[in-house]
Amino acid sequence: MSHSTTQKHPKGLYFIYTVAIAERFGYYGMRALFVLYMINALMIDKELSSVIYGNYTGLVYLTPLIGGYVADKYWGMRRSMFWGAVMMVIGQLFMFASALNYQDVELAKWLMYIGLGGLIFGNGFFKPNVTTFVGQLYEQGDRRLDAAYTIFYMGVNLGAFAAPIICGYLGNTDNPADFKWGFLMAAIVSLLCLVIYVLFKDKYLVGPSGNPIGVEAAAKNKEMTNPETPTVKITFKEIALWLLAAVILFVVLLYTSDYDVIGSFIYAACLVLPAYVISDKSLTKIERHRIAVIYIIAFFVIFFWAAFEQAGISLTYFAEEQTDRNLFGWTMPTSWFQSFNAVFVVILAPIFAKLWVKLGQKNMEPASPVKQAIGLFLLSIGYLLIAFGVRGVEPGVKVSILWLTGLYFIHTMGELCLSPIGLSMVNKLAPVRFASLLMGVWYLSMATANKFAGALSTLYPEAGKTKMLLGFEITNLYEFFMIFVIISAVAAFVLFGLSKWLEKLMHGVK
Repeated sequence: MSHSTTQKHPKGLYFIYTVAIAERFGYYGMRALFVLYMINALMIDKELSSVIYGNYTGLVYLTPLIGGYVADKYWGMRRSMFWGAVMMVIGQLFMFASALNYQDVELAKWLMYIGLGGLIFGNGFFKPNVTTFVGQLYEQGDRRLDAAYTIFYMGVNLGAFAAPIICGYLGNTDNPADFKWGFLMAAIVSLLCLVIYVLFKDKYLVGPSGNPIGVEAAAKNKEMTNPETPTVKITFKEIALWLLAAVILFVVLLYTSDYDVIGSFIYAACLVLPAYVISDKSLTKIERHRIAVIYIIAFFVIFFWAAFEQAGISLTYFAEEQTDRNLFGWTMPTSWFQSFNAVFVVILAPIFAKLWVKLGQKNMEPASPVKQAIGLFLLSIGYLLIAFGVRGVEPGVKVSILWLTGLYFIHTMGELCLSPIGLSMVNKLAPVRFASLLMGVWYLSMATANKFAGALSTLYPEAGKTKMLLGFEITNLYEFFMIFVIISAVAAFVLFGLSKWLEKLMHGVK
């Protein structure tokens, strides 16, 4: 096994990096315009727009479970990524068609929903597999892996940086008819992603030994299966029982809570599917312990992303209505704010990648749970900054752009402590035969977080509407932002307190 921290990264990492740039451009280009399109072209109010956004982004991170399962059991990662990219191109084209017909509101809504469906399922087949490919480029135990995932994450954010600027420039004008051009650009770059992947996958998707990776399903690949692990077949009765449990939980949530159909579905899946994975009889005790670590940290990650993903909803409302966007006589498009986080990632990611490597060489590198607790704490600090920035500010009064810029800068540092490290952790802790599926479970926590984010965004203060949380009325932006300060800080301190115990359950994996 190689534990090198000085060797160059394999060329396959930079191929995946390039594909990720193009794919994320399509996703973030559409996302930058999505809420603004609903409000300004389709005339949907903020509350319903928040719900639709939460449903969409929640399902975007739920379907990786399906894509991961299909890749592990049947198609293999390469085939799954191909069809995922195809579906995303189709979804982007339907978003373009929706904006093309925005004046016929009912038709535009149906075209939008079809487009969202293509993007949701396309992402589900693409995302868990492209992420898993990064880990399979390296030998087990390679200390470069955290740095590799940070480099990969920088590629993701290059796409996320360019997309809101370009798509926002084309689509986020004062004319609602222009949204179509932003969506069309997202579709073109998604098609470019598909073309690059098809042309170069055979050349660059190779493992440390030079053999092609991702061609076969993990369950069918003898090299990826431990011969000492017993083969356990899932019976029809067991599958039926798990499905029944999912249906019962879904019905209970739907009729005993305020959750809508999609929310009930996401939350039911969040409980039943991880239980299904960890109940697999072929798992050893150590494997179960490591999977348990993934699940526990995934729970805390929900609170991170529920607050972080306000960028696409409530922070977009804030940027549109209460941030002074005038710079030297030019008014910055609201959608451009969604590039701030990405450009900070591009700047800071190489620094963090080198930091982890340097600390690793000195045996001072924090374990994954500690890094993620730090990420949550930084998220809380970012919201604390903007909470004080808006304290006492009346509705309609615009504040300096520096408050939102500072929030995004601090949140980016938190993100780099949590997100790429989480991806690396899943890759290191997951049994190889469940690699894509457990990456899907990791994204399931983000599905729950995004749906939760949409629900929290409905609390954004609006004139003439009463917003309540746990019996308390949210009357101003200071109180709204303090919700995220408290949620993130509590999660950070609890996770830090559990970190030593979680390290033991990791059985030597750092």
